[in-house]
Amino acid sequence: MPGLVRKLLIFAAVDGIILQPAPPRNHPPTTQQAIKIDYKGNVGPLLKDRRDADTAPVSLEAQGIVGILKIATSFFLITISSREQVAQIRGKSIYKITDVALIPLASQKDANEAIVAAQEHMRRHRNSVEGEDDTHSESEDEAPSVTDSLVDEHVSAQKEVKDPITAQLGSVDKRTSVAEDVMQKKGLYGRFANKWFSKTGWSADSRRSQGLSSDEDLTRKNANKDVDSTVPPTEEQPTNTPNPESLTVGDEDIKGPISPDEIPKAFEGSSSSTSTSLLPKILRTTKMYFASGNFYFSYDYDLSHGIDSQQSNSSAPLFRHYDPLYFWNQHIISPFINAGQTSFVLPIIQGFVGQRPFSIKIVDSRDNSVMIDPDATPDDIQLQSWKDKNTDSDSGSGVEVPLEPSNGKAFLLTLISRRSTKRAGLRYLRRGVDDEGHAANSVETEQILSSPNWDSFDEKCFSFTQYRGSIPLFFSQSPYSLKPQVNTWGSPETNAQAFKEHFADLTSRYGSIYCTSLVDKHATEAKIGNAYESHTRRLNSEGGIDGQGRQLGFEWFDFHSVCRGMHFEKVSILLDTLSPFLKESSWTEIANGAVEKKQSGVLRTNCMDCLDRTNVVQSACARAILESQLSAGNCNIDLQNDPSTSWFNNLWADNGDAISRQYAGTAALKGDFTRTRKRQITGALTDFGLTLTRYYNNIVNDYFAQAVIDYLLGRATDSIFSEFEADMKSSDYFIDVRKVRQAAIERSAGIVIEDQEEDLIAGWTLSAPTAANELKTATFEEAVLLLTEKALYFCRLDWGTEKVREFERVGLEQIDGIFRGVYITSTLGRRHVDEQKNVGFVVRYRSDPSQELVRRNTRSLESEEKHQSTTKKAEEEAGRFLAFKALPPRSTLPSATSPESSAESEVDVVKNISDEIAKIANRFRRRGVLDEGFEIKDIEPEEKDIISAADARKSTGYLEQLGYSLKKLVWA
Repeated sequence: MPGLVRKLLIFAAVDGIILQPAPPRNHPPTTQQAIKIDYKGNVGPLLKDRRDADTAPVSLEAQGIVGILKIATSFFLITISSREQVAQIRGKSIYKITDVALIPLASQKDANEAIVAAQEHMRRHRNSVEGEDDTHSESEDEAPSVTDSLVDEHVSAQKEVKDPITAQLGSVDKRTSVAEDVMQKKGLYGRFANKWFSKTGWSADSRRSQGLSSDEDLTRKNANKDVDSTVPPTEEQPTNTPNPESLTVGDEDIKGPISPDEIPKAFEGSSSSTSTSLLPKILRTTKMYFASGNFYFSYDYDLSHGIDSQQSNSSAPLFRHYDPLYFWNQHIISPFINAGQTSFVLPIIQGFVGQRPFSIKIVDSRDNSVMIDPDATPDDIQLQSWKDKNTDSDSGSGVEVPLEPSNGKAFLLTLISRRSTKRAGLRYLRRGVDDEGHAANSVETEQILSSPNWDSFDEKCFSFTQYRGSIPLFFSQSPYSLKPQVNTWGSPETNAQAFKEHFADLTSRYGSIYCTSLVDKHATEAKIGNAYESHTRRLNSEGGIDGQGRQLGFEWFDFHSVCRGMHFEKVSILLDTLSPFLKESSWTEIANGAVEKKQSGVLRTNCMDCLDRTNVVQSACARAILESQLSAGNCNIDLQNDPSTSWFNNLWADNGDAISRQYAGTAALKGDFTRTRKRQITGALTDFGLTLTRYYNNIVNDYFAQAVIDYLLGRATDSIFSEFEADMKSSDYFIDVRKVRQAAIERSAGIVIEDQEEDLIAGWTLSAPTAANELKTATFEEAVLLLTEKALYFCRLDWGTEKVREFERVGLEQIDGIFRGVYITSTLGRRHVDEQKNVGFVVRYRSDPSQELVRRNTRSLESEEKHQSTTKKAEEEAGRFLAFKALPPRSTLPSATSPESSAESEVDVVKNISDEIAKIANRFRRRGVLDEGFEIKDIEPEEKDIISAADARKSTGYLEQLGYSLKKLVWA
């Protein structure tokens, strides 16, 4: 496997950024060639070494490249500026990304400033770490979540600033206040504390007993914060305006405010681009996202596959073997792949990697009964330092493995969780399944048991894999309620198809599948739980997962009901049920460098979020498997009751917290039980605080963070930020709207066109007012417009059930005219008043008293009576009209074959539709279909504003403007 660049120097030249591979200390010179990225984002080889040239006054040391971020016409190089070694597998180091630097590819001056700022940031961070106490954590809760706050925090001790919460003036590092400790530090102080308002907060043991992070040092956490939000605003500068350093690497030195209008000048962007105006927030979120401690990489180990699927002897680059399902930077690293610079392509995963050494001491050699050595814990077990030959000698992190006891055995337990890039995102914004069968929050977790010396061929290596993922049906929940109702959508057939595709994919990966659903059998969760069970029975009755009889196992365990009263130990009831499947599917065993036995199935666990209840059950299953694996080697261990095995609980609790932060923005609930195997009232109160934090994230931070995630993964173009600015929400880009809309057109045509001789010419999905004969209503809805050779059909759909709610038929002979033009229905957002994007057309027509005007799909007598009165009133009207507004052209996955940039604009869509309607109507008239007495006159679409910007502003109320302004203040 070709080697990757492990360390590189980055410096700015006149014509671009130079990436010069540099060997780690005490290593032979590197053989990789330097490359250049010009100031237009183009990657190519460097023909001459320019490290000693005058054009490179400063350089930045990096441990790898994450990718290139492109926003509008601006490019930013994302580099790994700080890493932490967390494990070693078969002598290959595994690292966690702890900090990144963003370098603008705009000019040599801007790049140099960013490099200098990044150097200073790294220097201060090192000094901060060196000045910390000796207390270290086994958990990673100190790593901020991208949805944790998105609030810029103080960092500079030399500045006199005003605290935004307490209004207290003073040096940032010397300010103290109860309000800040409780509110801004997010519970590290004052949360049922046994040391109220102390400088050290919770002790490590006390925090772990409550399921909290075990790192109480706030200084280290604050060292990762990059932007000072406490700078007092100037008269020209609003409070939420970013500082200039946030445009480069998010450095901590505050040099002064900058207006968003000046940003395009600095980066040659378009001054009218919403993406450019949101650039500081995009960069802050991107930096926080990759520096959150949730991304892992290795230079020579494939973290995307299990230990039994490694291809270490391959001549292909590492990224070629990487499973795209877990390749999180595949999109933004593609410029290096396309340029053939494979030695710089460092694939990363999101998830968790943790490792714990332990030893077992033999008590009675006659019956091989053993127990955990009570004096041997991961912190004080006798260790020897062992480093991989490729590990930097100055990295400050080597793998420490336990010496094997003279009367026992030493082991190493490694935990790897891989989050899927499919349907990836945040809690309420990514739920259920998509149309390709990918479930939200899908995570594969591999537990590896091995000897400390991976090179030994005498010891067996065991691997056990579990899977979690959202219920694979179409459903959603609103984030605005602590107990949100479940909303299902889609027809049974649509759900069944996605359901089958999901399990067909799992079967191809793992073999047999057994599902454990932990949702409630009552209240709000029962609806989706019943649907899950129903689709399982339907799939099994129709030939199973593969259509050849392979059955899908299913167990519905009402976790909250069975474990009511905090009796989580009753999970053992579920384990008794799962035991036959776990025994049958077994685990993977590797010996003598070969796979002797392979796990034949996987347990799929879910609750509503696949977080808290799922963590408890998965850790219980992993505990049972580990005990069985050790027992197979004549070693007995009691992970449930032996207090000296708390390291196992903490390892799994850290894993649960990491996945929870990535999906919900907080540590996992029920963490105290996972760590201590006991549920206490203090843990329940802690969970309540975490629930409130999740609630805040769900309604404030998640929408923008979701937009950034979709963009980084290549699931959307930068127009997603324009949509966010307009509506303060992000769309579900993992559902191909083109497929949904096309299916709606075909379904509507099959229902409303009764005449078999009436051929469908074209169909479109458009936005329309929710009330008939109106140009503007409080809300608009997507509707289907069908054009046949005889009539227009206007169909309103229930998108949740995929049924036509009502439709209206307008004969082509009834059309009086068509006009098209600007159609502005809101003036709140910048996108709302763009006259090139807000266009529509109106079809004027005469109602036919002899025909039923609107046909509704209803079984209600009350609705039928209302329908009849409405129809009668409509018959008396002299004329009517249908108003339509073009939808934004967008696709789920921008690609080379159908890029969004090549899609028709809104203006083109309106022009083509109105011209097509006029052409077919005129052809219909010329064929003499009209009754005698009507004058045949061609219809010509008129250019005329439907609602101009001026008219829209007049109709926008002050309360509406105030509400949007407040929402924008909070969201954006």
